[in-house]
Amino acid sequence: MRNFPKYIVTQKAENSLKGGHPWVYDTEIISSPETVPENGSIVDIYSKKDRYLGSGFLSQKSKIRIRKISDNANDTFDEKFWERRIKYAWEYRKSVMKSPEDLLCCRVIFGEADSFPGLTVDRFNDLLSVQILSIGMEKIKDIILPAIYKVLTEDGQKISGIFEREDVAIRNLEGLEQFKGFYSLENINVPTPKSAITEIVENGIKYIVDVENGQKTGFFLDQKYNRKAVADIAKGKTVLDCFTHTGSFGLNSAMGGALSVDSVDISKTAIEQAKENARLNNLDSKVNYICENVFDLLTNLEADKSNKGKYDLIILDPPAFTKSRKTIKSAQSGYKEINYRAMKLLNRGGYLATCSCSHFMEDYLFVKMLKSAAHDAGVSLRQIEQRQQSPDHPILWNVPETDYLKFYIFQVV
Repeated sequence: MRNFPKYIVTQKAENSLKGGHPWVYDTEIISSPETVPENGSIVDIYSKKDRYLGSGFLSQKSKIRIRKISDNANDTFDEKFWERRIKYAWEYRKSVMKSPEDLLCCRVIFGEADSFPGLTVDRFNDLLSVQILSIGMEKIKDIILPAIYKVLTEDGQKISGIFEREDVAIRNLEGLEQFKGFYSLENINVPTPKSAITEIVENGIKYIVDVENGQKTGFFLDQKYNRKAVADIAKGKTVLDCFTHTGSFGLNSAMGGALSVDSVDISKTAIEQAKENARLNNLDSKVNYICENVFDLLTNLEADKSNKGKYDLIILDPPAFTKSRKTIKSAQSGYKEINYRAMKLLNRGGYLATCSCSHFMEDYLFVKMLKSAAHDAGVSLRQIEQRQQSPDHPILWNVPETDYLKFYIFQVV
């Protein structure tokens, strides 16, 4: 006899769960216990025919009412259960990353893709950066976070501390407070680090990472191998790196042998960080940094016909232009504008690397936009590579939300 509170769900939710998707929405609950369970507690999910469908975290304030963590009725959700799951996630990274060095800066836990709903854990050298977006995971973080430290250190990895980046508005939807700071491991005799700044090496390039103040968890790891793909074609080329952020695509291009690189971002802070990373790698003489709105820059460059062919390779790595289905049309317009301008700037035989990190901008929409931009620019696209996020951000085919990064490299012909 199971002792978890019982929730009965609709046929739609049953079909979704059986299909491998881990979410049950509030509108899909048919019946719930008379005594309301504690927010964030583990509950059982049943079909209308009283068939066990799984167990998950209850979230009373979210439209995603239950996040499934298991469909095995024999699971007991104790410390050993979570430690096994952490080991499984870590062994996966050890298998799929291309080198042991890549494990020093990688995503260790990727939420639902690793069956840790609402949990992100990124490793930056000796620091782990954590973001928790579900009440259920928040309730057991005192089990999860020490267990992650244990699994990694017992495997010979040096971890000095765990920093919590809980400063995102989405936590409010779960009834969680926003904050950031080091998670204390002093009860297991691990002193709290004095600084949240560390240095990583990715593709042979050094970066200073501030896990306290950097975007998201401190640094974008999902483009790791896409940056290397760009570096492989950058030799001997003049490069325009748009939305450079902390400089990664531009630095990979310079390290790959580019003749020169212009890296652009609207953020003064990002540009200063990018400059520091360039100095750190002795690439500051190769990379010129421009603090400007990319849309304005591309428009002005394209308007002056003397700029035609100024660049051999243009890289477009914009932030997500849409974070909901409601704004897809305006996002498509934004993506099309920058891609159209880039295509017009390139001579025949030039190269374009372009991407979208928005889940809602699905691949077929992105491709449709690229075809339209190429048509209007009067060019054809010769595809060199189609890529996605690096494998430490695994994609579950039954969970579309885990599939978000589209990345293409073309030759304009």
